[in-house]
Amino acid sequence: MLKVKQRISIVAALVFATAMAFGQTAEESKREQMVETQLQARDITDPGTLAAMLNVPRHEFVPERIKQYAYEDNALPIGKGQTISQPYIVAFMTQALQLRSGQKVLEIGTGSGYQAAVLAKIVDSVYTIEIVKELAESAKARLDRLGYGNVKVKRGDGYHGWPAQAPFDAIMVTAGADTIPEPLLEQLKIGGRLIIPLGRYTTKQLVLAIKKKDKVVTKNLMAVRFVPFTREE
Repeated sequence: MLKVKQRISIVAALVFATAMAFGQTAEESKREQMVETQLQARDITDPGTLAAMLNVPRHEFVPERIKQYAYEDNALPIGKGQTISQPYIVAFMTQALQLRSGQKVLEIGTGSGYQAAVLAKIVDSVYTIEIVKELAESAKARLDRLGYGNVKVKRGDGYHGWPAQAPFDAIMVTAGADTIPEPLLEQLKIGGRLIIPLGRYTTKQLVLAIKKKDKVVTKNLMAVRFVPFTREE
């Protein structure tokens, strides 16, 4: 009897061949395989998240020399010591925020802009902050070129959030911190959800925080590895 991974590989190959026969691009076919074998085959079930992952061209958000690996189940380097998270983690964090149309989201750690693009396919507006000047500039240019007009990029220290645009329905932090920055909790709406990797070691806990009227409730979701949350000196 075929093992689960072998069956998935066979299904992926058939999906790819069928897509080519019906005129899909190679990238579109790879995205379908990614969604089916890496997301739906696991625990990603939110329709909005799946649709966003299917529609955002991940290969546009990685360096030219590694575009061939864009749809594999791995994090990839994007320069300046930063990475683009593996597709599953992007989808998992997005799904955990329970996003819907009409909302406003803050992202800390723009990187290449891929996660912001995924969020932008679901909500009305995304505000994203990147501390590395070169990455902030390239992400903004990329998002503009690809038509993500509902994403605003700012270079700065994400610890302070974006007070002028607060409050936010949800906040996503894509860098590992020791604790949740207090300014981010202050900028989160009552009932809002914040997701962040926390811990003092290389392996961290992905934590979901829900802001109640009189307290913040947190839940550990899974062990993860992220680049560290950096601050301006």
